[in-house]
Amino acid sequence: MEAKQIRSTFISFFQSKQHQFVPSSPIVVKNDPTLMFTNAGMNQFKDAFLGNETAKFSRVANSQKCLRVSGKHNDLEEVGVDTYHHTMFEMLGNWSFGDYFKKEAIAWAWELLTEVYKLPKDQLYVSVFEGDQGDQLGMDQEAYDFWKGIVPEDRIIMGSKKDNFWEMGDTGPCGPCSEIHIDLRSGEERASIPGRDLVNNDHPQVIEIWNLVFMQYNRLSDGSLKELPAKHVDTGMGFERLVRAIQAKSSNYDTDLFTPFIQYLERKSGKTYGQDEQIDIAFRVIVDHIRAISFTIADGQLPSNNKAGYVIRRILRRAVRYGYTFLGFSEPFLYELTPLIAENFGEIFPEVKDQRDFIAKVIQEEEISFLRTLDNGLKMLDSIKSELNQKGEKVISGRIAFELYDTYGFPLDLTSLIARENGFSLDEKGFAVEMEKQKTRSRAASESETGDWVFVHEDEGVEFIGYDFLESFSQIIKYRTVKDNKGDKYQLVLDKTPFYAESGGQVGDTGWLISETEKIKVIDTKKENDLIVHFVEKLPKNPKVRFSAEIDKEKRQLTMNNHTATHLLQSALREVLGSHIQQRGSLVNDQVLRFDFSHFAKLSDEEISRVEEIVNTKIRENIALMEQRNVPIEEAKKMGATALFGEKYGDYVRVITFDPSFSVELCGGTHVPFTSQIGLFKIMSEGSVASGVRRIEAITAAAAENHFREQENLLREIKDLLKNPKDLRKAVENLLGERNELKKEIESLHMEKAYSIKKELLQQVQNKEGVSILIAKVILPNADALKKLAYELKNELENAFVILAANISDKPQIAVILAEELIQSKGLNAGQIVRELAKEIQGGGGGQPFFATAGGKDLDGLDRAVAKARELYL
Repeated sequence: MEAKQIRSTFISFFQSKQHQFVPSSPIVVKNDPTLMFTNAGMNQFKDAFLGNETAKFSRVANSQKCLRVSGKHNDLEEVGVDTYHHTMFEMLGNWSFGDYFKKEAIAWAWELLTEVYKLPKDQLYVSVFEGDQGDQLGMDQEAYDFWKGIVPEDRIIMGSKKDNFWEMGDTGPCGPCSEIHIDLRSGEERASIPGRDLVNNDHPQVIEIWNLVFMQYNRLSDGSLKELPAKHVDTGMGFERLVRAIQAKSSNYDTDLFTPFIQYLERKSGKTYGQDEQIDIAFRVIVDHIRAISFTIADGQLPSNNKAGYVIRRILRRAVRYGYTFLGFSEPFLYELTPLIAENFGEIFPEVKDQRDFIAKVIQEEEISFLRTLDNGLKMLDSIKSELNQKGEKVISGRIAFELYDTYGFPLDLTSLIARENGFSLDEKGFAVEMEKQKTRSRAASESETGDWVFVHEDEGVEFIGYDFLESFSQIIKYRTVKDNKGDKYQLVLDKTPFYAESGGQVGDTGWLISETEKIKVIDTKKENDLIVHFVEKLPKNPKVRFSAEIDKEKRQLTMNNHTATHLLQSALREVLGSHIQQRGSLVNDQVLRFDFSHFAKLSDEEISRVEEIVNTKIRENIALMEQRNVPIEEAKKMGATALFGEKYGDYVRVITFDPSFSVELCGGTHVPFTSQIGLFKIMSEGSVASGVRRIEAITAAAAENHFREQENLLREIKDLLKNPKDLRKAVENLLGERNELKKEIESLHMEKAYSIKKELLQQVQNKEGVSILIAKVILPNADALKKLAYELKNELENAFVILAANISDKPQIAVILAEELIQSKGLNAGQIVRELAKEIQGGGGGQPFFATAGGKDLDGLDRAVAKARELYL
């Protein structure tokens, strides 16, 4: 059975059990501060488990894209080393929200595996929670009894809290679980050692394939458990492992989910999978990682230097490193695998097919950039080896190894491999110390302690009225305290609120909660899953009274101007640049709008002017907002509404239209009633922010007016400085012409001075054992002059050894240049020499073995540097 059929069979089976199929949510998580990436199928149903919303369907099934590379679920370093861990994987799951419970979940799981998929019963084992004294929980007798009616008791294993009690996090819904394991060893091996002895012992052929979680409890912040009012079922089955079991393969990577990718790499590299373990690991790393990279880019997360983007960049670079080191790829290659992603997954996940070209371009640009960085890292490693040889040392320190890892993306094993090949060893303990320091810094920056919600009034749901009203009379449903390294923060949930919660790039509203006795400032509003949370500077003295909830109207107005302008901007960009333009991110607040979009070329001045012209024309046309709420998603698509990749849209959406022939978009933000309210639109900057992604920053309304007023004042000041010429352009051109002539004269004088200095220096050269040594202090106009002088001296001296201590505009600099013969015959290194001398000027520097420079703070130290150099080398 092929993988595609295995997936469709799962979905069909649960549809026959009255489950609603729900498409996968994006792999990149939004509006959930506890997660970067979707790491389990239940993530999109979290609000139903938490009680923040009522589940739309009581029975659900889906195949969810998951990523486990950060936080509690971090499998990255195991990926490729073994044959059954992955970064990105699919999780097949079925859920019950207060409907069926253990009996049905267990029976259907067994029916699907053994009767539909025909997995051999004598190779399956199940586990049951054995209880935990700390939580004062007994054995899950109910699950045990159900399993006992299905399988022999010797195939039921009692599992600890670690293996058989599932928790969403430190707090929240949790409960016992039953895992189903399969023994994929040969019959001879199964006869010699019982499979039950190998369950949960990391045996590569005895693996868990399905976890049935029974949500019965809520974990409070004090660690205690409380019974949930409704019991739920949450199951998760690793699709890759299931396919392996059904296709009777010894490795996930031998299934048709991965073999097309491996075969392509074999053809491209000329190497064969299955003949060398280290090369096999490289194959597995690459074919796993290309899936994670492609799916996250498709869902809107681009590689970057922070947060989720940094995680994706790390995954991409890990794949490139393995290809570079073990498969011999010195040119970009990952991007060539993206057509296979589209071909194999486009049917169930259309986003990877729709964006195939964009994904490929982003990956290719990232590969080009990293291969350049990798080359720089190798050069740095060469310099380090040269310095160690000079000192007679043979150990690369943990600090240096960590710097290579952190700055250049060198994994420890790559540095260790290069070290061994060159007769060096590596201080791995020192590396571990540096790594732990970084983790400690990261934890300290992000650690927070969230208290339990304190309920004030009965929770009957939150009503958002901010599209129609700017204030309301509201009650506090619940509140809590969040403690972090910046102090206490307070969060409130209201039964009814006009405050817009940060979403879709639009910042959250601020404002006030006002009662008869106090006025509390709302400093931000955010979404936590689908819950609207108000951040306040203090807790109310009496949270039970009614409050007047009032947003900052001026801030909302300016934010709406910028948000509507963003819609007009996107449509204008599509008109000017083409229909390939897709939003890749945005920020909309009361000061500025920022819009990121897919495009691979810098916008010309003419294109920017044309975009501005179109937007301002639409503003002057005074187009009325047409807002449609609760539109069926399929109907909205037929209307041509532009959707944002990576957003999770429900069955019903809100459609915002400014002229049906111009701008129709799915959007949950706030907008002006008429475009004329925006007043004026001005693009302030346009540039690249990532591979294949451009960014425009713009202003509107009063901010745009102020900008033009400032430009007008600046122009007036320039005219005044130039004595109000009739032709300002001509006057500036004349001024620039005069400046260029003077600059040429100065450069000529500098050259004459440099020539004179060089003649004087050549008189100071001393010959020592065939080496021309020059150590001198000079005064020069700039760093370029210092570099040029050093190279000219080297060219005129035989076996040159030149150290110049320069005063450059009252700032100290040192340059060291060496003949190549001295590097080879005497083991000298300009970088090492300049770093030692730079200590005298309170500075540092470096460079190549034959030329290096350093700057510093202490000008008086130049004399000491010269004296030290003469003492060492003359």
